[in-house]
Amino acid sequence: MKKLLLISLIALVLSGCGSSDTGELVGVRKTKPFYQPDPYGMQFVPMGSFTMGVGGQDITGGNRAQSKTVSVAAFFMDETEITNNEYREFVYYVRDSIARKLLADNGFSEYEITQSKKGVQYPNPIINWDEKIKWHNDDQSYQAALEDLFIPANERFYGRKEVDARKLNYHYSWIDLRAAARKQFDPNQSYDYTQGSFANRQQGATDRSVYIHNEVINVYPDTLSWIYDYAYAFNDPLTENYFWHEAYDNYPVVGVNWNQAKAFCVWRTNKLNKYIMSHGGRGTMAEFRLPTEAEWEWAARGGHQLNPYPWGGPYTRNDKGCLLANFKPLRGNYIADGGLTTLVVAHFPANDWGLYDMAGNVAEWTLSAYDPTSYNFTWDMNPDYQYNSITDDDPAMKRKVIRGGSWKDIAYFLQVDARTYEYQDTAKCYIGFRCLQPYLGRNKGDNPSKASRIK
Repeated sequence: MKKLLLISLIALVLSGCGSSDTGELVGVRKTKPFYQPDPYGMQFVPMGSFTMGVGGQDITGGNRAQSKTVSVAAFFMDETEITNNEYREFVYYVRDSIARKLLADNGFSEYEITQSKKGVQYPNPIINWDEKIKWHNDDQSYQAALEDLFIPANERFYGRKEVDARKLNYHYSWIDLRAAARKQFDPNQSYDYTQGSFANRQQGATDRSVYIHNEVINVYPDTLSWIYDYAYAFNDPLTENYFWHEAYDNYPVVGVNWNQAKAFCVWRTNKLNKYIMSHGGRGTMAEFRLPTEAEWEWAARGGHQLNPYPWGGPYTRNDKGCLLANFKPLRGNYIADGGLTTLVVAHFPANDWGLYDMAGNVAEWTLSAYDPTSYNFTWDMNPDYQYNSITDDDPAMKRKVIRGGSWKDIAYFLQVDARTYEYQDTAKCYIGFRCLQPYLGRNKGDNPSKASRIK
């Protein structure tokens, strides 16, 4: 009897391991549920609706921030601006990848990988990051292979050997989904709708590769911007030390134009996705980008409606008389807030969503193109206006929105609704940036938590 019972249980288990298709529509079953981890150093900003463009003063009478009720999706945002030390990692990555490529091209094959660990042959060799670069190797052929990365001997100051910043170019590609989404139909031309998305091609397009853009961006910040922006001021020490000296490690990076900030976001995305994939991740699970103008303002408000400043009150000082941001108070008393130019990030208290320096210190690039009337024609859901300008475009088409004000601005520009612009190929000593990661959702019961990088 016991033997018969055991056989029956085994049969029952085996029958349960068979096909689970009962004929009902249940969707595609996943092997494991999706989970988006909290990005390190970012704070969660919930979705919400707010009146964009109100709360401050329009002292110029330009009416550049017309009030409009908008709604934005949830996202994660860097709790501080990107610092010199963080941006330096990007510069080092570009420098080291170029160095490894030079060595591989000159016979040092240990710096490239031609096949995977499973023996699969790569169509093109990839860089071997496990092999260290021997910058002080006495091997003459080794040093000769790296020579192209350094400043030519006839251009060196004091005979010092330095990496040529002009050669630190980052190559990446991106897909223009907005162009692909536009339907440009010729009424005199027949279309084959069986081709799916190919029916949305621009006129004259032969395949979807026309939407892929290849960019080559020099990543080195403009360290001379301190002198260029203030020609009649002695800012030479900042020019020589600000980006490289360890004393400024946790100061916001400046001298970075909009194109460089966008390239940094692409590199940061690839960096995290590479790690996720190497640890069993499925597909692309991370994306970093600049915030849109609406996202930036929603994050700066910290959940408050109609507030002029990120801290919620109408004044630039607290009840003890202390200034709440790094800017240009009074009649040019730069040091009243504790610093002459920029200050270390997170020097002042965060807003109610844990975001620091959303007003002052440095102004910040946004993803949005600047148009004084953009509030009138953008959607009220995730509003954004973008224009991908090219080199030959009129300068007016290269304007990108900057927000937040900086150490050299008066209090008006610190207001959450104040908007101005700078040209995308221009770097300033008072403009930096921070990144955003879209919130994709969690499993039931999972809530975003804080993952602070401020110690």
